Amino acid sequence: MSRIGKLPIPVPSGVSVNVHNNHVKVEGPKGTLERGLPAQISIKLEGETIVCRRPSDGREHRSLHGLTRTLVANMVTGVSAGFRKDLDLVGVGYRAQKQGNDLVLTLGFSHPVRYTPPPGIAVDVADPTHFSVSGTSKEQVGQVAADLRKLRPPEPYKGKGVMYRGERIRRKAGKAGKGAK
Repeated sequence: MSRIGKLPIPVPSGVSVNVHNNHVKVEGPKGTLERGLPAQISIKLEGETIVCRRPSDGREHRSLHGLTRTLVANMVTGVSAGFRKDLDLVGVGYRAQKQGNDLVLTLGFSHPVRYTPPPGIAVDVADPTHFSVSGTSKEQVGQVAADLRKLRPPEPYKGKGVMYRGERIRRKAGKAGKGAK
């Protein structure tokens, strides 16, 4: 039995779950999420918990069991608490600012980079070098954060770039002959 798949998903108060032919709709205080899930895994609402069951111990069913449970659990967490990724800007002159709904980043290019987040995603700028991406969908929040990081990934020599908060960059030494006599 899958260790993750067999765990029941608790449904917090204020969250309603509707399951119809493996199409799950979760509504909560932060918003609504819908998703179609694999037909092989049965999803049942039992009281205040959601349970995922697989028909056999076949390889495909085992692999889908934990995945399905995790996707539904992330939906429940997203509409009740939401997800958030924090990013930092490291580098001289690198800064972020909010203009309306858009995020404007100055990353050392000849022009500022304007990013419009997709619907359901909010970008908050705490100060010019720290900003965060938040929303109800874990996948979407992670993808937007990855897209923003890809604009100027951290480089290994000086550590400059857009990085996740707490991310450690493996640094490289510069030229071996520099300063040595």
